Amino acid sequence: MTTPVTMIGAGLGGLTLARVLHVHGISATIYEAETSPTARAQGGLLDIHDYNGQLALKAAGLFEEFLGLVHKGAEASRVLDKDGRVLLDEPDDGTGGRPEVLRGALRQLLLDSLPADTVQWGRKVTAVRSLGGGRHEVTFAGGATVTAGLLVGADGAWSRIRPLLSDARPEYAGASMIETYLFDGDTRHPASARTVGDGALFALAPGKGISAHREPGGVLHSYVTLDKPKEWLDAIDFTDADAARARVAAEFHDWAPELTALITDGETAPVPRAVHTLPVGHRWDRVPGVTLLGDAAHLMPPAGEGANLAMYDGAELGNALAAHPDDTEAALAQYEEALFPRSAAAAAEATHIHKLCLDGNAPHSLVDFFTGHGQAG
Repeated sequence: MTTPVTMIGAGLGGLTLARVLHVHGISATIYEAETSPTARAQGGLLDIHDYNGQLALKAAGLFEEFLGLVHKGAEASRVLDKDGRVLLDEPDDGTGGRPEVLRGALRQLLLDSLPADTVQWGRKVTAVRSLGGGRHEVTFAGGATVTAGLLVGADGAWSRIRPLLSDARPEYAGASMIETYLFDGDTRHPASARTVGDGALFALAPGKGISAHREPGGVLHSYVTLDKPKEWLDAIDFTDADAARARVAAEFHDWAPELTALITDGETAPVPRAVHTLPVGHRWDRVPGVTLLGDAAHLMPPAGEGANLAMYDGAELGNALAAHPDDTEAALAQYEEALFPRSAAAAAEATHIHKLCLDGNAPHSLVDFFTGHGQAG
């Protein structure tokens, strides 16, 4: 393949694409706005599914190394009501269908598998324009430019590459999430640690919920979700951590204390994360020399599929480019033909799960979903 591959964004999707290309002897360059791999925290545990994320890792030749990163026992999950009553408790069955790994460790695995100069750090995109003939010029902060023969937007929700293909912009999904951490849970927060259990916790009520995960080292990593207007979140001063925690906790004043402690005892500043989505079924007409993957292509509510889909997109695009070394457009057409229905189905499912976690029958809606009594759609 003679067309240079230029990627924007060194997340899991872009790195997977670069790795699969590398396996096939195709070079690529990734431009990343972050200044280094450790410029920010990389988030918590990801469940890597056997029908997409694990397939991507196999295509990347990294599956065995991935297995060494798995957090054993973390596939357990439980659903509680606001009073702390356990409605569903499923232990880790050990089958490995969706093993949990830390996002940062998985990202480092991918980075370590690439030539050292693959990722160019500290390169924030400020503009991009078509030069015609499938070529594009990318401008970075400071004024430097590169010309791309094949440009891949792997740059997330607020992609600077997406406008080359689509007018769609992420819209607020009606809910906000607030991220918190408790450390040394078994020793310092035993009641909350027992409540979370060995894996994932979903404590829900209509319009609100607290989800948490036990991470290595007794870390309890939580997300508080509230069905609120964006203005509600914007009105909270998150620079005042104590006041922000108190304001969020007030929404759970009648919940069990071992659950609210996941908010009030938080040991890091709470981080607000407004949920945005692209339209379900987002697609675009074929534009020569450019495509998207991951959240840039199909941003959806968090439901355990985002990272998996991004990696699978990267692997599928890499395999398509390797299969059509002399016809980039044929490769992109093949990739997008499968991408659109795949991502539309996943987005519809994620939207469904997001809604049932907050609907008027929560938490029973989620219990029904997990036990097969709920209907996807």
